[in-house]
Amino acid sequence: MEPVKANELRTVFTDFFVERDHHRIPSASLIPHDQTLLFVNSGMVPFKPYFLGEEKPEHPRAVSVQKCVRAGGKHNDLDEVGRTTRHLTFFEMMGNFSFGDYFKKEAIPMAWELVTEVLGLDPDRLWVTVHISDDEAAEIWRDDVGLPPERIQRLDDDNWWRMADTGPNGPSSEIFWDKGPEYGEDGGPAHGGDERFMEIWNLVFMQFETDESGQSKPLPKPSIDTGAGLERVLMVLQGKDSIFEIDEMAELIAAAEAITGYSLGHDDNSDLALRVLAEHARTMAFLISDGVFPSNEDRGFVLRRIMRRAIRFAYLLGVQELVTGRLVDTVVEIMGEDYPQLVTTHDLVRSVVEREETQFRKTLASGSAILEDQLAALVQGSELPGSVAFLLHDTYGFPFEVTEEVVAERGFTVDRGGFDAEMAAQRARAKEARKGFVQAADFEQVQAMVEASGQTDFVGRDELTDVDATILLVTGLGTDTVSVFVDRTPFYAESGGQIGDTGTIVTESGTATVLDTVYAVPGVHRHVVKITDGELLPGQRAKLSVDVARRDAIRRNHTATHLLHWALGQVLGEHVKQQGSMVGPDRLRFDFSHFDPVTPDQIRQIEDLVNAQVLANPATEHPEVTKAEAEEMGAIAFFGDKYGDMVRVLRAGPTLEFCGGTHVSALGDIGLLKIVSESSIGSNLRRVEAVTGAGAIDLLRAEQATVDEAAAKLGVPRTDLLDGLAKRLDEAAELREQVKALQARLAVSQAGDLVETAIDGVVVARVDGMSRDQLKDLAVALRDRDDIRAVVLGGAADGGGAALVAAVAEGHEPQAGALIAEGAKAIKGGGGKGADLAMAGGKDADGVDEALDLARQAVGIAS
Repeated sequence: MEPVKANELRTVFTDFFVERDHHRIPSASLIPHDQTLLFVNSGMVPFKPYFLGEEKPEHPRAVSVQKCVRAGGKHNDLDEVGRTTRHLTFFEMMGNFSFGDYFKKEAIPMAWELVTEVLGLDPDRLWVTVHISDDEAAEIWRDDVGLPPERIQRLDDDNWWRMADTGPNGPSSEIFWDKGPEYGEDGGPAHGGDERFMEIWNLVFMQFETDESGQSKPLPKPSIDTGAGLERVLMVLQGKDSIFEIDEMAELIAAAEAITGYSLGHDDNSDLALRVLAEHARTMAFLISDGVFPSNEDRGFVLRRIMRRAIRFAYLLGVQELVTGRLVDTVVEIMGEDYPQLVTTHDLVRSVVEREETQFRKTLASGSAILEDQLAALVQGSELPGSVAFLLHDTYGFPFEVTEEVVAERGFTVDRGGFDAEMAAQRARAKEARKGFVQAADFEQVQAMVEASGQTDFVGRDELTDVDATILLVTGLGTDTVSVFVDRTPFYAESGGQIGDTGTIVTESGTATVLDTVYAVPGVHRHVVKITDGELLPGQRAKLSVDVARRDAIRRNHTATHLLHWALGQVLGEHVKQQGSMVGPDRLRFDFSHFDPVTPDQIRQIEDLVNAQVLANPATEHPEVTKAEAEEMGAIAFFGDKYGDMVRVLRAGPTLEFCGGTHVSALGDIGLLKIVSESSIGSNLRRVEAVTGAGAIDLLRAEQATVDEAAAKLGVPRTDLLDGLAKRLDEAAELREQVKALQARLAVSQAGDLVETAIDGVVVARVDGMSRDQLKDLAVALRDRDDIRAVVLGGAADGGGAALVAAVAEGHEPQAGALIAEGAKAIKGGGGKGADLAMAGGKDADGVDEALDLARQAVGIAS
């Protein structure tokens, strides 16, 4: 007999409890609603509001197989993954739950029945533990289940579960599998070898509630929360010593072998790499599918670290081609049937992992060479200087954790204190050039200019027009656009979501239109221009002027973006976090994390909150402070921005956020904010677009023009538009009723002709060119004649395709749906199952005659 496989176990477990009146709950997203957690890390997390009494469950019993991630925070054992036989970042937790319905008396025997009778585990190799105070559970195991008392052991804290210091808590009972004497000392889970006795299921009995004083009282409705790790149970069922040997993981190991060219067993380093690639493949695929993207903070940081760890192992094996995309393909192939969202998001997941891998491989190539040189110079047992770790982090983007792991593998440690000191003291000197906008053609020229003249002096917060400057460098001559570099500029360079300024540069010998402004390297403005007259030469004095009207529109939209961020959080919840933005002169776009579409009513609430602040017209503040001071003020960092020691902080009404962009001096300058669209841009990611100021006025005028045009077409004043529309709709409805009446009369007339074709009270006929409704009316008219007991009509429908209608008189068989069930397949369609009237539609009119023949057979008359 073949051992149970992963997809079979998911089904067996859930079916067992569904048969016992549990409601099957699909796995929730890995992104929890609980803001205290980075990820869903246990099966009970989606049900936490039920256990806390915050929400009422729809079903008193539930069963689920919940995808979980444990990485980061207190569950940060990422470095152990691949080195042990049990550690995982992604795993599946099977569980059954009772929300005040059944309790220990039912939960314990059900668990025993499943593991012994359904899964077929040997009862003589199973042990259980209970809390030292839980006589009730011990008696149920002994008396109801029949487990020998010597295999029921008592533990203290290990068998007591609590959600927090206050709230629901209670004893637990765990089921263990004895792997056998070759794995360690006997004595059961309480006293025997840790490797020998493996926990496979934990039953939690929530029966108390603890208040802030530490007093506990019984819950009025005790509940059950159980968790059985799918991977661990599979190890037992499949007789494997390692999680990496169970069926789905083995397939991922095989994929990693095919990608890397190494086979498991070659050596310790390649074995570790293969296990890391296989394990991390599931984690990255599921996290991205659920809407987590690689970044430098929160969930995105954990995902990035997991991905980079896998990529680094492949890189160190000498694998040159991208590996993550192929690993994701295997995950989808193996698990897509049980998790369909993997299939629907496959392309997105693949593009994200390959983009991240491509970028990180460039980092690895540069940083690895430096790290190897440094390690070669170290004496065994010494430390890698913190300054070197900082150089790798600051200049090459090497995560400290990656450096630490590589160094540890070589038998060294890293001076973490030195690294932290470098971070604090030298952040302003961070070398960001690799992430800037340098064009290869002028890199050396820009570099030489920066060495000679330093960074660009941005004066565009105070000066906008006729700003005196000196041209330092002009590159790209002879092409459609030219790059101009100056010593000081009023032009804002694109960053933080705000697009670059446009305007003009004028010298004594020429004039140029500034089409865009970007950073060539951090702190150095590149003015992308089109020369409209003469020429611009290095060393010339120039007058620089920003398009003020455009800048003002951008400022309105940028400040409004901060208010919008605040209002979204107020209306939708604190989980709303910025995921990206674009601030232009004509509109603003804001991307954020949220689980559902924003409703029209919520949009109105958001607009009202923003516009109330605009009407209140408080002045804004935009000071430059140290990063530490900004954090002490409680300023919030915006998505995607990077900060040095000195930062700008925007205080705009109720918002206080890091921002180096340009803003209005008072909120009333925004004029008005109007949201024009809301949409999904990915799993748990939403996008809103809005207009302000003149853009809002233009929108209002356009909508008024539409209303005026509609009123004119209806021949009513604009103020009477709705009444006029209602009147026309009533007239249309009346006309439709008249048409319907005429169709009914026509059907009665046609029925007189078709009734002559009846055989034994049954009419089966082809009628082409009618709509489905007309065909239905005709069938009903025929059926209602005294001498007719059943009617089946079919034909090529008006407008394309085919239609079938069956009508059966009361008290006659077979039912209408049965008469056209097979015929519907003949026209490649499907449809009704009614007793007295059924309709079916299909796309193949060529099958109508066959369908009618099948109907004749169903009703028992000759063709």
